[in-house]
Amino acid sequence: MDKASIYQKINEILVEEFEVDEKVISPEASLKESLDLDSLDYVDLVVIIESNFGVKLVETDFDGVITFQDFYNIVEQKMTVKN
Repeated sequence: MDKASIYQKINEILVEEFEVDEKVISPEASLKESLDLDSLDYVDLVVIIESNFGVKLVETDFDGVITFQDFYNIVEQKMTVKN
């Protein structure tokens, strides 16, 4: 799966599962502020990413995540390591 496909799939998940307006999703936008997720939503996000991409995210993966691009990068890195 290439970068564009990863980004597109993540965006689709956010729109479908978390009812996010796709207009607020951009690489430089703040993930936390744009999504307004609580701690249970983050757990849901981790489970959904794992089931869709086959990679496991842990709490420390989110330490440096500020923007959507940061989140895309984490998922992409995990997929690269997996493959």
